[in-house]
Amino acid sequence: MTRDDFHRYIENSTGNESNICQICAIKDGEVVYSDSWRGFRTDSAVNVNSVTKGIMAILTGIAIDKGMIESTAQRVMDFFPEYEVKRGEKTIFSVTIEHLLTMTAPYKYRSEPWKQVCTSQDWTKAALDLLGGRKGITNEFRYATLGIQILAGIIENASGMRCIDLANEYLFRPLGIPEHRIHGDSSKEDQLDFLMSKLPRDNEWYSDPQDTVTAGWGLTLSAQDMAKTGYMLINSGEYKGRRIVSESWVREMTAPKQQLGERFGNMEYGYLWYTPHKGKRIFAAIGDSGNIIYADPEKGVSVGITGTFKPRIYDRVEFIERMVIPLT
Repeated sequence: MTRDDFHRYIENSTGNESNICQICAIKDGEVVYSDSWRGFRTDSAVNVNSVTKGIMAILTGIAIDKGMIESTAQRVMDFFPEYEVKRGEKTIFSVTIEHLLTMTAPYKYRSEPWKQVCTSQDWTKAALDLLGGRKGITNEFRYATLGIQILAGIIENASGMRCIDLANEYLFRPLGIPEHRIHGDSSKEDQLDFLMSKLPRDNEWYSDPQDTVTAGWGLTLSAQDMAKTGYMLINSGEYKGRRIVSESWVREMTAPKQQLGERFGNMEYGYLWYTPHKGKRIFAAIGDSGNIIYADPEKGVSVGITGTFKPRIYDRVEFIERMVIPLT
């Protein structure tokens, strides 16, 4: 398929590709493919949903590299000395950063209480209120978008910086990604618009009333921004000769630690990053609506794809390997 054929294929799609806004591929440090659809420019920002979690993992590594956080073994409660633990709750004192990053932290709910957290005045505190429980530490994989909010609070309390300021200074600007601002609203109507809108967004990060970013979703990026991020990781944490995050963190973050089930495509999971193929060093940050950073160090290729809200689209790994990689 030629690039023109591929462009028309995406443009005319009525299926899983009908919501794609942008695709960008970087190979050996150069942009080798970049295109956009549906009124988006190649540099437009899109809400990338749970790809946000992958960025949070990188920021955690940066905080560890800089000595702000000791290690992933550090206990969550070390960072919230003023938090009042509910009477009878003991498990919370054993939860570590490692549990958050591997989605093995325990929570006191059956399904995520979005309304309870997202209508609160402090989403980090509301997430802490859910942490722990009578079962103790089971190390069971439990995908928790709301729980990752605690990571934002940890980074802010450890660094003395707002999470978005740390991201701008140590990740976005060094990668040539536009400086981001907090979104600045968190009403129910605004949250719905942020998730469902089919229009380009500003370079922003959704935030709670305390101006703390949403750690599990809500970051806006372009496909090129995501491809740059993936290429930095392929290059062991360096970008254009500048060290962004340590090689040891990249290796640890992307190393498989959990075997996931059918719901997650039987992939493996590291620190908020997926490994799609057992035995292959290919890794991805994946979000709803097919947003993805895909990185293949062996081929030296990183791919970013953005998409507006569309239900039941999650994993674009097979699409990338079948249709995008051949274009590079």
